[in-house]
Amino acid sequence: NKQWNTISHGLVTTESTRSPSSIGDYKITGRDSLVFLVDASKEMFIKGEDGEPSNFDMTMQVVRTVYTSKIISSDKDLVALVFYGTEESKNPRNSFKHVYVYHDLSEPGAKRVQEVDALRGEKGAKLAAETIGSGETSLGDALWCCANLYSDIKLRLSHKRLMIFTCRDEPHGGDSVKDRQARTKASDLKETGVVIDLMHLMKPGGFDISLFFCDIVSPPEDESELGLQLQPSDKLEDLLKRVRAKELKKRALARLNLCLGEGINVAVGIYATAVAARKPGSIKLYRETNEPVRSKTRTFHTQTGSLLLPSEIKKAQYYGGKEIVMERDEVDAIKKFDDPGLFLIGFKPMEKLKLHHHIRPAVFLYPEEDEVKGSSCLFSALLKKCSERNVFALCRFISRRNYPPRFVALLPQNEELDEGKVQITPPGFNVIYLPFADDFRTLDPPQFPSASQTQVDKMKEIVSKLRFKYRSEGFENPVIQQHFRNLEALALDMMAPEEIEDLIMPKVDQIDQRLGPLVQEFKDLVYPAYYNPESKPAAKRKTADTGGGAEKKPKVELTEDELKAHVQNNTLVKLTVPVLKDACKQFGVRTTGTKKQELIDALIARLRS
Repeated sequence: NKQWNTISHGLVTTESTRSPSSIGDYKITGRDSLVFLVDASKEMFIKGEDGEPSNFDMTMQVVRTVYTSKIISSDKDLVALVFYGTEESKNPRNSFKHVYVYHDLSEPGAKRVQEVDALRGEKGAKLAAETIGSGETSLGDALWCCANLYSDIKLRLSHKRLMIFTCRDEPHGGDSVKDRQARTKASDLKETGVVIDLMHLMKPGGFDISLFFCDIVSPPEDESELGLQLQPSDKLEDLLKRVRAKELKKRALARLNLCLGEGINVAVGIYATAVAARKPGSIKLYRETNEPVRSKTRTFHTQTGSLLLPSEIKKAQYYGGKEIVMERDEVDAIKKFDDPGLFLIGFKPMEKLKLHHHIRPAVFLYPEEDEVKGSSCLFSALLKKCSERNVFALCRFISRRNYPPRFVALLPQNEELDEGKVQITPPGFNVIYLPFADDFRTLDPPQFPSASQTQVDKMKEIVSKLRFKYRSEGFENPVIQQHFRNLEALALDMMAPEEIEDLIMPKVDQIDQRLGPLVQEFKDLVYPAYYNPESKPAAKRKTADTGGGAEKKPKVELTEDELKAHVQNNTLVKLTVPVLKDACKQFGVRTTGTKKQELIDALIARLRS
C-alpha cells in the first residue's frame, strides 16, 4: 500500500463549500416524508383508568418525540400533522370538510414542537376542543387531502409514509358509501408509493381491524412487522415502540451477487443489524449567515497560475531510483481487484471458526428477490443445508468498487419466533470478517504473582454478590446523550438542556449495601498492614549516571558521499525525517514542504545535478 505522489506541480486551494458523502447504495434518493393523520373524535379524548392519559394525549406525545428526533437527526425530512373528524375545516383550497391541516408537509422546527406541546394535557385537550373540535368523519376526504399534500411538494421524496392514529375500528359507523370511498382513496395512495400504517389505540371492547382497516393499511414490509399490527396500544411506551419500528428505514448497505460457481448468482443485500451511536459530523457554516457551505477543491499550476484539468494531473512513484509516471485510469486499474460481490470458495466445519477471529462487527446477509428471481429459494436451501451440516461458507468478499478483497465466513442463522409468533431473529447469514495472517500478533503478557486459593474464593463471593443481568439498552452513552440534549435545547429555543442521568456511573451505596464486610475482608487478605491505596507513591530518585536527566541522542550527520550512496541504492527512504532535514540544511537544499517524500525529492535533485 504505497502512497502515490501528485506530480502536477500544482497548488491546492479550497473554497467554502462542502461536498456530499455517499453513505449507501440505495435504490431511491431524496427526502423522507411522514404524515400523521390523527382522529379528533370525542372518543380519543376520553381519559384512561387511574388517571392514565387519553389516546389523543399519547398521540401528541409521540408526534412531539418524532418532531424532536427529526430536528436533531434528519432535519431535511418532511413531516405533517392532519386531524380528521373535526368540526372546523382547514386545508389547502378548503376542498374537504371536517379535515384540519394543523401542519403542512414541511421541515420540522422549534415553533412546530411548541404548537404540538400546546395540545398536550388537560389544557391541550381544551385548546383542541376550541380550535378544531369534533364533528363528522370522512376518512376518504382525509386521505384525499393527504394525497394533495404530497402532490404539492416539488422536491424528490424517497420514502412516503402515512400513519393513522385512531381508537375507532368503524370510523363511519357502518356507512358503506364512505367506507368504499376511503378504500378507493387508500388504494390510490398506495399505488403512488405511499405506505399507510395503522397505529390503532385501545378502546372498550377491543379494536377489530377486520371490520374496516384491513383494506386500508399497507401489507407488512417484512415478517418482523406482523406482530405490530395485531394488538392495539394502551401504553405510551408501546405506541412509541411501534412508531419507531415503522419510522426507521431498513436500508441495505450494498446489494451484491453471491456467486456459487458456474454462473449461478444469488442477489443478496448487506445489512448492519447494530450500529454504534456516534456524534454526527460537524458542518461548516458561513460566518455571516450561519448557513451550511460546500467545499470545492481546485488545483492550479504553481508557475503559470492556470487551472489544471483532471487529465493534466498524473501520479508518480519512485521505484529503483526512477520516477514512474502513470495515468489516473492506470492507477484505478491497479487498485481494482475484481467487481464487487461474494464468491463462494468452500465450506468449513463450525469448530474451525474461533472466537479470536473476531476483528470487526459482523453484517447480515439476506436475499433480494427483486434483483434476481429465485434468489430467496436458493438462498433458503443454502441456509438450510449449512445449518443441518453445521458448517459455514467461506467466501471472498469485495464490498465496493476498488475495495480490497476480504475473506469472510457466512455463519447460518435460523429464524426465531416468540410466543406470539412474532419474529425476533431473522433467517440469514451473519458475515464474519476473517483476519489475515499478519493480523495475528504475539503478545508478551507481564508476569505477576498468582493469587492464593483463599483470595480467589473471597473474590468469588464478591462477584456473586454483584452479579446482575446485563442489558445493553439499559446503559446509554452519557456524552452522546448530553450532546443531543444540547442540540435539542438549541433547536427548540430552550433556556437550558434537560438533565441526564449517567447510567454508567457505579451505584456506590447499593454496592456497599450488598457487599457488607466482604470488601474489608478481601483487603485484609490482599494488602499488607497499614497500606493506604490513596497515598501518593514516592518520587523516583534520579540516578547519578544520567546526571539528573536523560542524555540527548547525538546528531547523525551524513557526508555527501554517504548521501550519494543512499541515492544510488535507493535507501533514502530508510532515513528519518530529522536526519533528512539536517542533510538539507547542511548542503543548502531548499524545500517547499516538510514531508518525507518532499525532502527526498529535493535531495535527489540536488545530488544528481
